[in-house]
Amino acid sequence: MGKSKQMIAEQVRILDMGDQGMGIGKDPEGRVYLVRDAVPGDLVDIEVKKHRNRLGNGRPVRMLESSSWRTHPFCSHFGVCGGCKWQHMSYEGQLSYKFKNVADALKRIGGLPDPQVRPICGAPEDRYYRNKLEFSFGNSRWLEPDELTREGAPDRNALGFHRPGSFEKIVDITHCHLQPEPSNAIRNAVRTWAKEKGHTFYDVKNHSGFLRNLIIRTTTLGQVMVTLVTGEDLPEALEQINQLLLLQFPQITTLYHIHNPKKNDTIFDLDLHLVHGPGYILESIGQLQCRIGPKSFFQTNSIQAARLYGFVEEFAKLTGHEIIYDLYSGTGTIGLFLAGRCRQVIGVEEVPEAVEDAYLNASLNQIKNVVFHTGDVRKMMMEGLFGREGKPDLIVLDPPRAGLHQDILPLLIDSGAPKIIYVSCNPATQARDLKVLCTAYEHRISQPVDMFPHTAHIENVTLLELKS
Repeated sequence: MGKSKQMIAEQVRILDMGDQGMGIGKDPEGRVYLVRDAVPGDLVDIEVKKHRNRLGNGRPVRMLESSSWRTHPFCSHFGVCGGCKWQHMSYEGQLSYKFKNVADALKRIGGLPDPQVRPICGAPEDRYYRNKLEFSFGNSRWLEPDELTREGAPDRNALGFHRPGSFEKIVDITHCHLQPEPSNAIRNAVRTWAKEKGHTFYDVKNHSGFLRNLIIRTTTLGQVMVTLVTGEDLPEALEQINQLLLLQFPQITTLYHIHNPKKNDTIFDLDLHLVHGPGYILESIGQLQCRIGPKSFFQTNSIQAARLYGFVEEFAKLTGHEIIYDLYSGTGTIGLFLAGRCRQVIGVEEVPEAVEDAYLNASLNQIKNVVFHTGDVRKMMMEGLFGREGKPDLIVLDPPRAGLHQDILPLLIDSGAPKIIYVSCNPATQARDLKVLCTAYEHRISQPVDMFPHTAHIENVTLLELKS
């Protein structure tokens, strides 16, 4: 059978951005389309890939008018690796639509007719802001269209990111604008060495190959942690690559090796082998010093994390006498950030390694008025957490993207806490939860914080106060 006829929708005006970074547009007949690589204000003809009822999905094939917010992407991998999907829109435009996303969610989903939302806190640097990246080795490199027509077999080994929608394909990354050096230099040196020595890159279909993952962490203090994950145990080759890294990159503070023979990439259930250094790196969040290990959960934008915690502190208006509950406390950074200005912090986190990090960071900063419990927040609250530990003066929530379990909401209301500060990375689920909480609490203010420039993601800090 021949190819199906290309369907073109003409004169689609892009009017909005969806929460997944897709442009939302309409044609002159009012049909609605989700359009990738589009910016509000564009007028485009699009190739429609999918069409169901009155909602199409496509990509621009002809630009009729360019938005004033349209800009040229700065990364050569834009549109291929799947990250930084908003590079084609100016940072001013990105912040405008992230603010709109938060305000719209509070109105439409949260049922708040006129929510007080402060101007978004943009990142001072929109590049090289991440402190952690995880790269994958693969023997099935994603090929550009022009490579498919070249003669000869192309080199299929790659070190980079999984191609969205084609997990077995790896986009070979030459320069990533997300993490500061020596991240790019380390990744490129390891790839070059591996190819010169003829070592095998991981085969995700057959679960074989020597080199599997490369995890790089950096901090604003100039410290670097490298974790090399291998699928096969080759001591001699491993010794060679360790020597290469330590000789060529003396700034590496800590070097780890992990052998992963499993079919999944998670490292949390695997043994660590410390090759070099103290086994951790240090980061600074305001006045707080944080110790980060290879399995640590940590905010990936250190500079914006400090600003976010500062907003939590501002909203808390602490007097020194409060009992604070830090629910979904992770490595305890929010609670530790507040601990010097309250009576006690009680954290709850279900990941044991995160709780261990929280206590290590408390000791590092000589903070003694904190307690961290390992357990499920919902279960511990249903078993009388507040009755055992003391009535809360402030509850700080920082749940996963899915938001709060619905069983938790009435328990929060019954707590009678004068204030709740809800930190969320998903405005939609936060607004859903606020709709219930605002039966007993007043929404006072929200502060969006952009942690991830060039993506659709946004954090929002919301202050609730108990109704009188």
